Amino acid sequence: MNDTTTTPLGLLTGKVAFVTGAGRGIGAAAARLFAREGARVLLAARTEDQLKAVTEEITADGGTAAYTVCDLADADSVRAAVRHAVDTYGRLDVAFNNGATIQHPGPLDRTPEADFDHVYAVNLKGQWLAMAAEVAAIRATAGSGAIVNNSSVGSHGANPELPVYGAMKRALNSLTESAAVTYGPEGIRVNAIAPGATLTEMIRAWEAESPGVLDRIAGLNPLGRAADPEEIAQAAAWLLSDRASYVNGTILRVDGGTRL
Repeated sequence: MNDTTTTPLGLLTGKVAFVTGAGRGIGAAAARLFAREGARVLLAARTEDQLKAVTEEITADGGTAAYTVCDLADADSVRAAVRHAVDTYGRLDVAFNNGATIQHPGPLDRTPEADFDHVYAVNLKGQWLAMAAEVAAIRATAGSGAIVNNSSVGSHGANPELPVYGAMKRALNSLTESAAVTYGPEGIRVNAIAPGATLTEMIRAWEAESPGVLDRIAGLNPLGRAADPEEIAQAAAWLLSDRASYVNGTILRVDGGTRL
């Protein structure tokens, strides 16, 4: 695994950050990183034991973190999670909408309808719900801030093995761009990152169903490897920080050059 440990720069000092899908993978890496960069972090995900473990790890390392259980497929749960961030820390400055689910790999005609509905509910509707709640919370408390959505390099072209996943991520890109135009005048920037292959539980589940897919994807990458979750989190942290104050409405590829 690539060593991605970096010296904190205080990118998010003084900010309250909300992170979905924070119990594992990119979300957990982001929660740890945001705390090291000075943010007070509210972690949200479905699995309480994972959230508790990451939160305890952050606090043991000297950071400030709390968690709330949240199901992105449940509108009331999403809104309550964002409220919990404000109730816990008194404000909301930045949010990383990372939580997602994956479909069973396979062509479009073999994708179960239940897969389509679930991927839509979590990866698109859930992100829309989160953005709407986050904008309202930022507007009512911090006044200005930033949101980053986690898209995918698979949103930029054909995705025959994960067609529904790719379609929902491409729709998320559109929501991101629309939100950037809508809320930019208020001082709320909205961007997305589009990771390539990343060493998370999600890609390992895909590998279990399609053995060899990870090596095949890595072989197409000029860097010759998949990303560590923290490498993706670093891009999100920068976009959420004031260092990216003039970046709005971009879909930033963090893919090692896979799609060049």
